[in-house]
Amino acid sequence: MSKRQSNRSVLSNGIVVLVTENPTVDIIAARCFFAGGERVETVANSGITHLVASIMTRGTDRYSSLEIAEQVESVGASLGTESSSDYFLLSLKTISSDFHDILLLASEILRSPSYPQTELDLERKLTIQSIRSQQERPFTIAYAQLQKLIYGDHPYGFSSLGTEQTINTISRDDLVDHHHRYLRPDQMVISIAGKISTEIAIAIVEEAFGDWFSPYELSLINSPAPSFQPQLVTHQQDTQQAIVMISYPAPSVLSPDYAALKVISTYLGNGLSSRLFVELREKRGLAYEVSAFYPTRSEASQFVAYIGTAAHNTGTALAGLRQECERLTETLLTEDEMAMCKSKLLGQYALGKQTNGQIAQVYGWYEVMGLGLEFDASFVASIEAVTQADVLKVAQQYFTTPAISVVGSEVALQQVTPLLTNN
Repeated sequence: MSKRQSNRSVLSNGIVVLVTENPTVDIIAARCFFAGGERVETVANSGITHLVASIMTRGTDRYSSLEIAEQVESVGASLGTESSSDYFLLSLKTISSDFHDILLLASEILRSPSYPQTELDLERKLTIQSIRSQQERPFTIAYAQLQKLIYGDHPYGFSSLGTEQTINTISRDDLVDHHHRYLRPDQMVISIAGKISTEIAIAIVEEAFGDWFSPYELSLINSPAPSFQPQLVTHQQDTQQAIVMISYPAPSVLSPDYAALKVISTYLGNGLSSRLFVELREKRGLAYEVSAFYPTRSEASQFVAYIGTAAHNTGTALAGLRQECERLTETLLTEDEMAMCKSKLLGQYALGKQTNGQIAQVYGWYEVMGLGLEFDASFVASIEAVTQADVLKVAQQYFTTPAISVVGSEVALQQVTPLLTNN
């Protein structure tokens, strides 16, 4: 299969347009990214990006929520918004003949949402219900505790939903102000993939967005520095299963250590053949579930490993989790292990770029993260270049003393109480 070529253009108002021609199916997908996302939030307004994403499609200066839904659904298209740690996103997918009209509708939504007060009132109630529901889930509780230890007051440590206090105090004017500050053309990337020529795609984008200029001064993203605390926190909950999480501070996607940590993440936590699954679940019977992940972030990230275990195994599971991560500081992966990790990682990477939606997502994500289209090739090359010595060096640098979060019954917590430095 020939490599797909993507073309990059920049409109006069600063919008970056990426077009990947893929005529194999009569579908066009577009992703409208805006830099920032939840990373621009503060302690006082956490959750505002979620509210903006939830309400934006429920009315504009020209259309009601019902009229927007009818325009999308009448042609079998899809359109939605979401917030993420480093960006805000509007996504759409349609057949080629309807792309023009649906992109114009997307422009209307992005440029002149009305943020109806009635919709804000409704979404406020739904969000608070979700916040309360999450406060009953052991995994969510454990992860929320961990984020405070990793990030402090950095927005990466906030819940994407915010808190009951912030959601109750965010007003419609706050949503409008947030929109004007951060959802603007000079912070926008439009990534399009499908059965459309680059020239036609750019012409439609020009029609939809070319005359959009923000009269507001650009607000620079100035997040506070993360304040990592290598401590243990616990939360007692009467459940059969205990959740144990550990996290080591890790670098952003721009770090030269990024590729080696992705290999480690694959080795430890990716699938049924991963080291954590085989050693802690299959061989030792300690885990209901076990995995590890290393999120791609534009600022400081984290390396997380977690295990769900029986209450009476909590102390043993915590020790095993740390041992499996920290053994990499003194034990080289074998050549076979390295080869398998790279093959698995790059295979999954290739499979994640099959549909037009996936292609538009990946390339737009690279651009809004400041990596550029060339990252598609450089990522593969960097993974292939990782050596056994690189993995050892990176593990030695980052896998020292983790932050630890445990949620479970009194029996579970009794096994880790001697380790407590903060409760």
